[in-house]
Amino acid sequence: MRVVAGALCDGRGQILIAQRPVTKHLAGRWEFPGGKVGSGETESEALARELREELGIEVREPQFCLRLRHRYPERTVELSFWLVRDFAGEPRGLDGQQLKWVPAARLDREDILEADRPFIEALQRLLQ
Repeated sequence: MRVVAGALCDGRGQILIAQRPVTKHLAGRWEFPGGKVGSGETESEALARELREELGIEVREPQFCLRLRHRYPERTVELSFWLVRDFAGEPRGLDGQQLKWVPAARLDREDILEADRPFIEALQRLLQ
């Protein structure tokens, strides 16, 4: 399964994370917003669509950061992580998910999904 995730960065170096809703696998844990790449979509198109659907924003010029595979007990996912510094709109949890802005340097203190953890180090290097 191919998945994209985006780290929205505000002007103060804070990153937006989302809490997984109670109806989803690994509910209550935090993640970078995103979702599955659809048939015929490029990763950047999937990222723009997912962030529009989940957060109500329009992504402009996302920056590719990292690709990896993560094996969960029930499936393996190929994750493509993107940094989003430029976007239009105010992010809001359109799927009922909680959102919060966290300083990049403190992301490793959050209960973020294991699959998303390598992205934290990459973000911290990029934003130094």
